[in-house]
Amino acid sequence: MGFYDKHVFFCTNQRAPGEGCCNDLGAQRLRDYTKDKVKALGLPNIRINSAGCLGRCDLGPVIVVYPEETWYTYVDESDLDEIIESHLKHGQVVERLKV
Repeated sequence: MGFYDKHVFFCTNQRAPGEGCCNDLGAQRLRDYTKDKVKALGLPNIRINSAGCLGRCDLGPVIVVYPEETWYTYVDESDLDEIIESHLKHGQVVERLKV
């Protein structure tokens, strides 16, 4: 097994003005929130990363969780809390947020 049980990649891409992107929807702030929350919960084998464009801007903001290759969209902290609790802690995919 690798060093981390799960890697979570947040698209935090910033496009030119007028071009929609995940960062326009608060992706960096929500990535920081998730990183802090995972640390506070004492989940050391979960890595929260920033990523450039993941090519799914029309679904954004998006994250992908590896090794499962599960793609999610989210709106706010409560969606991310559900992903943390269900998927990252207990291995259960959050179907309502899956894309």
